[in-house]
Amino acid sequence: MAEITGDQRVQSEVLEGLATAVNHRRWFVELAVPYLGDNPIEIGSGLGDYALEWAERLPRFTATEADPDRLVSLKERLADEPRIEVRQMLLPHSERGDYSAAVSYNVLEHIEDHVGALRSMRDLVRPGGNVIIIVPAFQFAMSPADIATGHVRRYTKKTLADAMTAAGLTVEKIHYANALGLIGYFMATKVFRLMPKEGPMVKVYDTLVLPATKAAEQRVRPPFGQSVFAVARVPS
Repeated sequence: MAEITGDQRVQSEVLEGLATAVNHRRWFVELAVPYLGDNPIEIGSGLGDYALEWAERLPRFTATEADPDRLVSLKERLADEPRIEVRQMLLPHSERGDYSAAVSYNVLEHIEDHVGALRSMRDLVRPGGNVIIIVPAFQFAMSPADIATGHVRRYTKKTLADAMTAAGLTVEKIHYANALGLIGYFMATKVFRLMPKEGPMVKVYDTLVLPATKAAEQRVRPPFGQSVFAVARVPS
């Protein structure tokens, strides 16, 4: 049985805090754009920040949320966006669809049956479409903040690729992202046991550190990072 893990209040506070990291969000928005197609679905849209930016570039977009309270807030925020449909969705499920892609950022780590969740995403997408994933990287960085927000694991490139392959997907692209972010996250949440909320640290990192990190990683892929980014194709 699928269920929502973690403290929903803490999750919402973290989402609200990270919404101020505008440069970080735009970087991760750009990573997915080439693979979305014309009618993608986002699994776990949270506050709708990514959905709003992706929908500006697309004719149709579907945003989803599992938590009932956040779903209400999401529908209210996106009510004036005619290109965006909002619906509730909890993974794994048995639904089938014809979307051009399924994109899910920082959701899979909350789901115990992550292979089942990836199969559900696969079944929502037409043959030849993509499943686009970002998850937090490296189990050694598992912190009280991870536990409070309901993370059951963190990933390496190998463990994410293995899960995608087990779900019947063909991995096309996978790499780490935001190397300096991993160091900052580890120090803040594991050493100093802080929550990643809005504040001076997030603002300084997003304004000064993030742009340089992004520029460097566009030239050379780092051997580690705060996140793993992956694109997998649904077989024909």
